[in-house]
Amino acid sequence: MNATPEAQGSKLDWLLWLLVVLLASCAVVGNYIFEDQPLLWRVSGVVALGIAAMLIGLQTTSGKSFTEFFKGARLEIKKVVWPTRQETMQTTLVVVLVVAVMSLILWGLDSLLSYLISLIIG
Repeated sequence: MNATPEAQGSKLDWLLWLLVVLLASCAVVGNYIFEDQPLLWRVSGVVALGIAAMLIGLQTTSGKSFTEFFKGARLEIKKVVWPTRQETMQTTLVVVLVVAVMSLILWGLDSLLSYLISLIIG
């Protein structure tokens, strides 16, 4: 049987994920145990353990897949043609005007219906 590097990496994934969970648990428990310490030290410890857990998680097969997805998403963002400032301002103005006109129409309809109902009810 030939084992591919990905298959060998995936065999150790459970160990890496266990280490990630252990680090996250240490961050939570440590924050609780050291509650008498200054907040800055506790936050620093939680952040450091969180970063360590994230870096270890990125070494797993799922983490590498996430990294590739993120790189692909960044490439797609670079392909987007973003509107100019003038286009953005014009589009915003159109939206504001449509909202204003629709609110006036709905206000008028509401007023008319309220008047008609008050005539019916008495």
